[in-house]
Amino acid sequence: MAAWKVAVDRDSCLGTGICVVYAPDTFAHDEEAKAVVVGPPEPLDTVRTAVEGCPTRALRWTDDATEPPVADHERR
Repeated sequence: MAAWKVAVDRDSCLGTGICVVYAPDTFAHDEEAKAVVVGPPEPLDTVRTAVEGCPTRALRWTDDATEPPVADHERR
């Protein structure tokens, strides 16, 4: 399974804080009130909620896969 990461499109980020609310150990705001990835990723479901909840779609999955990672309980 490929390792996954999340990237922030700083041009799209408005600093709403949704990602920080849902995944506070993974995201924070910098001095410009833009989201930054600060730590090792939290459980996949937690980070997925933050990514999907971003109102500006400033968060995106980065890896070799063409689809977002799948949580263990979603595997068939």
